Amino acid sequence: MINQLTNGSSIQNSYGVTQPVKPYRPMVSAMVYVRTFAIGVVCVAISLPGCGGGGESSGPPPAITTQILSDAALDGDIEQTSPTTFTVTQGMSPVVQSVFAGIYPVTLTEFRAFLDFPLTGPAGVPSNAIIESAFLDVFIDNLQPTTGTIPILIELVSFQPPTLIETDFDRTLQPPLAFVRVAPPFSQADVGTNVSIDVTSLLVQAQQLQLPDFQVRILEDLGPAIPVLIEIDDTTGANRASQAPLLTVTYF
Repeated sequence: MINQLTNGSSIQNSYGVTQPVKPYRPMVSAMVYVRTFAIGVVCVAISLPGCGGGGESSGPPPAITTQILSDAALDGDIEQTSPTTFTVTQGMSPVVQSVFAGIYPVTLTEFRAFLDFPLTGPAGVPSNAIIESAFLDVFIDNLQPTTGTIPILIELVSFQPPTLIETDFDRTLQPPLAFVRVAPPFSQADVGTNVSIDVTSLLVQAQQLQLPDFQVRILEDLGPAIPVLIEIDDTTGANRASQAPLLTVTYF
């Protein structure tokens, strides 16, 4: 059900904590199979009689995997209600527990969702890290209509301070720094599941630009407009660890 069509939200503390890996729904292309990373480092010291000393060899440095929950106080969406008017909703609250992307089939107004993942702090990613992989995990609460499918773009954006304003909706006024297309399109099969999306190229770009936050805009990949809307879970309740947007990064 649509429960987020008006402005007005409360600010809560940031979420940037390490959480257990959540279940994934395997997909193809930009939605990828979950990966398990296991890197062993073996150091062997060999001393041979008559060789005048010992030799030492070591493997590559171990990879580090960190998981970052989105910042529920900064996540939100923007609805374009007319060519010149917008409704900005930012921050999860008791009555706002999700974000929307796509075109609402009842009113034909477009929503674009925004997620914010802090990269600094103990659970973040060092600015000099070499990114091996990054996956965005989102839980799909709803799709309207249930028979629809919706192609989605995930765009890297940057706005500081991280306060949503109307112009962040516009791809010209707030141009994407990079983007990935999600394939296949979202459908009713994705509702009630976690979907993992490969955003490695976006995080690499964020690292190169030394961005303090990994901020993404999620929108319908517009060709001909498709009146389909997805609802992405952003709960602040008991299920946050398993259903809130999660960024999983492996780096050296």
